[in-house]
Amino acid sequence: MNTELIQITSGRGPVECAWVAAQLANALVAEARGAGLRAELIEEEQGPKNGTLLSALVHLTGNGSNTFAAGFEGTVQWIGYSRFRPGHKRKNWFVGVQRIPIPATVSFSDQDVRIETMRGSGPGGQHVNTTESAVRATHIPTGLVAIARDERSQVSNRKRALERLSILVARRGERQLDAAKQQRWEGHNELERGNPVRVYEGANFRRKTS
Repeated sequence: MNTELIQITSGRGPVECAWVAAQLANALVAEARGAGLRAELIEEEQGPKNGTLLSALVHLTGNGSNTFAAGFEGTVQWIGYSRFRPGHKRKNWFVGVQRIPIPATVSFSDQDVRIETMRGSGPGGQHVNTTESAVRATHIPTGLVAIARDERSQVSNRKRALERLSILVARRGERQLDAAKQQRWEGHNELERGNPVRVYEGANFRRKTS
């Protein structure tokens, strides 16, 4: 089964770009689930205001996830006026989307992980389960948390939550290396403002198709 990690970044942009990053993360997850893929926002770097993100990481699995991810990769534009600076004349804002390599699997002992169950739902929020099939996995030494609610089976969700937790723990280790930090900031700086692969507009963040 195909697996993708998709990073959304506001780059060096102002708070409006951080708002667009948060909106795009939600839109991407919803669209992926609507296409029958498994999608979860597994990492967030909070922005300067409520409801904004400097960066977000989406874990995507399922047949066709590669093609789906490719349709988002590049620069995404939002057309709209700032909700943070009334009267600001600028109305074009840009964020970047890129696929990043899946980190090598990290192994950890059962004693280092706390597993909790909760009620889950299917893609897009349909078919709410009456049983506690969703799983939250917490890596106790770091406090990192991964959630899986994609499947109806608790066993399947447990496996997926541990897979996502392994990714988060591995990325934490990578970011402790100077080279990894430098590469990450280079990715922020490479954000291009032209030729967007997707355009959204308005306060309701609707995709512009023509």
